[in-house]
Amino acid sequence: MSGKVRVGIIGLGSWGECHLEAFHALPHAEVVAVCDTRADRLKHAEAEYGVRHCYTDYEQLLEREDIDLVSVVTFEKMHLEPTVKALRSGKHVLVEKPVSTRKSEALEMRKVAGEYGRYVLPGHLLRFDPRYADMKRAINAGEIGQPVSMYMKRSRENKLFATYRRTHTVYELTIHDIDLAIWYAGSRVKSVRAHGRSVTNSDVPEVLWACLEFENGTLAHLHSNWMTPDKAGIAIADQIEVIGSKGTAHFETSNSGLQIWNGSGRTTPDTNIHIKTMHKQTAGSLREQLIYICDCLNRGIAPDYISFEDAIHGVEVADAIVQSADAGKEIVIG
Repeated sequence: MSGKVRVGIIGLGSWGECHLEAFHALPHAEVVAVCDTRADRLKHAEAEYGVRHCYTDYEQLLEREDIDLVSVVTFEKMHLEPTVKALRSGKHVLVEKPVSTRKSEALEMRKVAGEYGRYVLPGHLLRFDPRYADMKRAINAGEIGQPVSMYMKRSRENKLFATYRRTHTVYELTIHDIDLAIWYAGSRVKSVRAHGRSVTNSDVPEVLWACLEFENGTLAHLHSNWMTPDKAGIAIADQIEVIGSKGTAHFETSNSGLQIWNGSGRTTPDTNIHIKTMHKQTAGSLREQLIYICDCLNRGIAPDYISFEDAIHGVEVADAIVQSADAGKEIVIG
C-alpha cells in the first residue's frame, strides 16, 4: 500500500461523524464510502465532505475493492457482523470501543483477522492522548517505578445517560480505564470486586466502582459515573493518579484546559479527544490515532501500539465487573 489509505465508514452517528471529520482532514487518507441507515446522514456526508459513495446497506460498501480500511462505528452491541464481514472482504478494520460486549465475539474477530491476514484494531484512543501516553512513557522509563496503585475516574454529563444507558456503564465509560490500567500495569487482571448504583432505578448503573487486582500485585480502582450536573457545563470531568514504587503521576481535567465564562455560566468543552478547528482541520487523540494507523498501513508495519489482545482481556474484565456488581462478590478471572 502506498499513498492515501482508502477508508470506508460504517455508522454515522455523532461519533461516526467524528471519524468522518478526522479522516477527511488527513492528507494521507481518503474517505471513499460511508454507510448509515438514515438517508439524511448520507446526504450530509455527501454535501459537507464530498463523499461520493453512500450506502444504506454496509454489505454494498464491503463489495468495493477500492477500500483498505473500514471504521466500524455502529452501536456497541452491533460490532461483530460488520467487523468479520469486512475482514473477510480483505479489509483492515478499526472497530470502536468496546470492540464487543461479549468476549466470544472479540475472540471471533481475532480469529477471522488471523485467517484473512488483516488487522483488527481497537478504538482505544486514550493511548494517543499525550497526557495518558506520557504516563506510560514515565512508567517505561522508570521515572515513577512499577505501578503499585492506580485511581481512574471518568465522569460525564447526566443528560447523556438517557442515550447511553443502552449499554452497561462498564462498556461505555469504564472500558477506557480498563484498557489504560492493563497498559500501565503490564499484567493481566486476576480478580475483580465491583459495586454499581442507580439513582433512577435503571437496570444500568449511573455510578460504578471497581477494584482490580493484577497478577503482578498492582491494584486499580476505577470509578465511572453519569452524574455531572448538566448546568455545570463540564463536558469531561476525569481524573487519574498512578502511584509507582518511585513516584506518582496524575492529572485532573475539569479545572484545566479551555474555560469559557459568560452570562450563561461556565463552559469547559473538550479539546483533547476530538475538535474540528476553524480552518476545517481536526485535533485531538482521535486524529492522532488515525494518523498512526494510516502511517502503519502505508509503511507495511503492524500497528502494535494498540493491542487487540488487551482489548479482548478488557472485555473479559468488563464482564467480570458486571458479574461482581450483580452478585455482590469478588470474581476471579481465569
